[in-house]
Amino acid sequence: MTDCGCEKAKAELEEYLHNELRKDDAADIQEHLATCTDCSAEHLIGRTMTEVMQRACKETAPEVLRDQVLLKLRALQASH
Repeated sequence: MTDCGCEKAKAELEEYLHNELRKDDAADIQEHLATCTDCSAEHLIGRTMTEVMQRACKETAPEVLRDQVLLKLRALQASH
């Protein structure tokens, strides 16, 4: 039995999600995802997690919280 592309798709999914593959390899993965429900579902999970993480990394703490943390750090530094 030959691999239908699942092994390659799963091995390179992370790179595919981050656009780190060569054009030819990305096209192979994209073609495979269009026809394989298992790999397509895994891709959706990976893409969703990637998007959530990217949004979370862009968030900033409220200014009040930042000020409280900085004050606490300065107090700790002064006591040592």
